[in-house]
Amino acid sequence: MKFCFLYITCLLAAELPAQTYHPANSSRSIREEYNKAMQYLNDGYVKDAIPVLHKVLEKDSTFLDAWLSLAGVYGELKNYPLAIQYYEKVKNADSVYFLPYNLPYSINLAGLGRFNDAANAIDAFLAIPDLNERSRKSGLYRQQCYAFAIQYAKEHPMNNVTAFAPKNLGDSVNSPQSEYYPTLTIDDSLLIFTRRGDGVSENFYQSVMRNKKFSKAELVKGDINIEPYKGAITVSANGDWLIFAGNFKNGFGNFDLYISYWTPQGWSEPENLGPNVNSEYWDSSPALSPDNHILYFSSNRPGGYGGRDLYQCIRQPNGQWGPATNMGPAINSAGDDAYPYIHADNQTFYYTSDGLPGYGGTDLFIMRKDSTGHWGKPKNAGYPINTIENEGSITINSLGTTGYFASDRSDSRGGLDLYSFTISPHIKPLKTLFVKGAVLDAVTQKGIPCSIELIDNHSGKPAMQIKVDELGKYFVPLPVGRNYTFVVNRKGYLLYSELFNMQQHHADSTYQKNISLQPITKNAGFTFKNIQFNINSYELLPQDAIELNKVIDFLNDNLSVAIEVQGYTDNTGKETDNITLSTLRAKAVANYLAIHGIDYRRLSYKGYGSANPIADNTTEAGRMKNRRTTFIITGM
Repeated sequence: MKFCFLYITCLLAAELPAQTYHPANSSRSIREEYNKAMQYLNDGYVKDAIPVLHKVLEKDSTFLDAWLSLAGVYGELKNYPLAIQYYEKVKNADSVYFLPYNLPYSINLAGLGRFNDAANAIDAFLAIPDLNERSRKSGLYRQQCYAFAIQYAKEHPMNNVTAFAPKNLGDSVNSPQSEYYPTLTIDDSLLIFTRRGDGVSENFYQSVMRNKKFSKAELVKGDINIEPYKGAITVSANGDWLIFAGNFKNGFGNFDLYISYWTPQGWSEPENLGPNVNSEYWDSSPALSPDNHILYFSSNRPGGYGGRDLYQCIRQPNGQWGPATNMGPAINSAGDDAYPYIHADNQTFYYTSDGLPGYGGTDLFIMRKDSTGHWGKPKNAGYPINTIENEGSITINSLGTTGYFASDRSDSRGGLDLYSFTISPHIKPLKTLFVKGAVLDAVTQKGIPCSIELIDNHSGKPAMQIKVDELGKYFVPLPVGRNYTFVVNRKGYLLYSELFNMQQHHADSTYQKNISLQPITKNAGFTFKNIQFNINSYELLPQDAIELNKVIDFLNDNLSVAIEVQGYTDNTGKETDNITLSTLRAKAVANYLAIHGIDYRRLSYKGYGSANPIADNTTEAGRMKNRRTTFIITGM
């Protein structure tokens, strides 16, 4: 690696009028000693040059090039305070000679978040007459970055930003080799990451969270590490899938995406995700939605908007991935867009870009789904998460409180290490719990494959779409802060629905629930959980459509089924009034189904007033349960 100071020297070197210092005026022995240090830097031995430079300065403290080289060294080592100190020593000694070095000086100021000072320094640099085109282009780029940083700070006061203090995950996770691409299961119990091996090989490691600490990392079990050329990785929310990038024989191109499944023997032999996902070009940086429904990734295939674009594939009803589609110009830029990550809430999306306005290099961006289920405009995550350096992949725990990323900070065990940090409110995702269990046949008690939808009651849109396997086991994330309708559907079985009121839920708990699906039989019944009429009203409310539309799906899947819609009240008031009101409510439901395409000959309705109570009418909670709308199967 060529030391960047040499590049800057070649870029900026110029004879400026009225300067009092010139390196040629120093003694030959000083210049020879200095050239030794420069050779270390040229060969990439940055730290080895430091004592040589200090030796030069012990002999001649007025040799400004040595101070500038030291400043460049410490800037390369990200010791910005010391770099700035040495740059300012030269600036104070000879401000004219220093003028071209306002460019690297500004970069180090920006490294400390001193963007106003950096902007002043870059303005001084750009004011130099007759700058060459390369120098001017570099200066204008930095000027644009600093202007963005200053404007961002005005629009986003620091009182909404948590102090950025990354913590090294320690020797149990990190090693003298580089660690990167961290990924977590939704219960935060399993951390999986990539570690550089010998030469170009890369291996996948795992560490288990025990007592709020990660265990000693070990190779993941199974056949997944046999091939050496691997990289970016993501784990499914339930920990059953690993999707990763690999450059294997018989692939479609440079890097392809592969999947491995957890088995009792460990991770299975990787399977190529096929031509709908992969291309003959570079396909990498996978991110899997928490419901395993959408696969996001980055690719440099033709037809994009820049170098690398973000793409998505939707999982089809048959379990296969649909064709990859570009995520569009509102998300992708003219540069490289990569390292997507979607949080367990399925609402908050992060990725990196060097083509959108930012602080320089690659920045982290965040976007959220709007009320229609579409992605909003990507927003820069801001300083101090974004810096003048290239930011990389990120993962965040399910509670939305802690993030993990790779960095080569000063306390690294070697190369890149994994770090944790506290998430600031402005980029925080929704805290997410989960419900898990099994879907069983109510008669045989055997697991059955089916589909599960978690529907946002506010938008009426699916928040999660889950395909349940042959064993019937399911796992559904539950983002806190919204209310949901949980719907299970399987042809030949009665519809199942349940409410999860998460808007006011703050417990750090999860739900365990086995669901028994009732095979369709005559007189089998279903109770609506979402339909809550206003007092003395039979008018359907907007949120009622969620369950009603699922009943329509149920009736369309089972065309021979006929139903009777039944309305019930509690025992307050006159029974004649209760009969009338419950009849009108049942009729409203039947009419909705008919208006939306269900043959009226398959529908009947009846009001039962306060008959057939299912709870105690002496309590409000009991009366609420008795005020219900149901249907029963009357024909098959």
